[in-house]
Amino acid sequence: MSLVAEETQSQITLESAAAEPQVTLVVVPRERFSCARQSLESIYAHTQLPFKLVYVDGNSPAPLRQYLKQQSQQSGFEIVSTDYYLYPNQARNLGLQQVTTPYLVFIDNDVIVSPGWLEALLTCAEETGAAVVGPLMCQHSPIHQEVHFAGGEAHVWTDKTGRRRVREKMYDQGKQVTAIRDRLKRSPTELAEFHCVLVRRDIFEQMGQLDESMLNTKEHLDFCMSVRELGETVYFEPDSLVTYLPGAPQDWSDVHYYMLRWSDAWTLSSLHHFRDKWQLAEDGYFKNKYKKLGWRRYMSLIEPLAQRLTFNLGTNFVARAIAKLEHGLNHYLTYQHRRLQQKSRVNASPR
Repeated sequence: MSLVAEETQSQITLESAAAEPQVTLVVVPRERFSCARQSLESIYAHTQLPFKLVYVDGNSPAPLRQYLKQQSQQSGFEIVSTDYYLYPNQARNLGLQQVTTPYLVFIDNDVIVSPGWLEALLTCAEETGAAVVGPLMCQHSPIHQEVHFAGGEAHVWTDKTGRRRVREKMYDQGKQVTAIRDRLKRSPTELAEFHCVLVRRDIFEQMGQLDESMLNTKEHLDFCMSVRELGETVYFEPDSLVTYLPGAPQDWSDVHYYMLRWSDAWTLSSLHHFRDKWQLAEDGYFKNKYKKLGWRRYMSLIEPLAQRLTFNLGTNFVARAIAKLEHGLNHYLTYQHRRLQQKSRVNASPR
């Protein structure tokens, strides 16, 4: 082979290596399915960096399943499906098992990204050596305007009586991006959220998979605290801008999963596990969480229903009555889901 041909072949090899994806996006359901198309379309519209994608489909409605199948054939991503609803960390672990790239991004199915979002996260990780990088996270529509999270705090501290307590704080929530963006800088932080977070894959070789006993809340605290306990770093990267779209279920097909996702049983189990795992005192932090059990269901489902039934007259009385009935239904849904999960594990066991 001539010298020119060798140089040409070497250049092709280098270009191929450069184009090999370094990141796998793991998309998981958060609390509903009605934003999934918009979220996936934003990823393909605004991500120029080569990437792989694993879509975890936890019992999504039939129209969405068909859409995902069509899109996977068109765009070449992998789907991991179950016929039952998934706990968030359970879904993430299913996706994690398929990842072979040096980095991955956990991203919920209600997140809308902006141009350059992935490049900024990866650049931060490469330049700082961070194990975890979180973006500037916005909330609500219109997108990319109202801050949800711009870094934060998550650590255990000991009070004067020797009790271990947790400190959790989210920076700049509710502020306008235009008002604060000029002062935001890439920086170490204690906390990143699972709405969208880049993770160096080899961290899981040290800490194992995500804790599936954290069923539906505080799993991001548990993860970041575990990473930092290993001596690794978490960074905030404001050049990456994304928005998550919280809200009530938009379709009837969202309601079952939404009620399950924010069930009292899942929330209590998660809080108790988090408390015991980190040997925390049963203080005001936890007692306040217990008092607010079911607040998402009340605000997103029960109160709007009461308003429609009463034409905004006597809403509070009717809402409280509905809440009592819903509490029993919620208990039944979690019981049925637990049975389905147990049956699935038995069927999956080697015989």
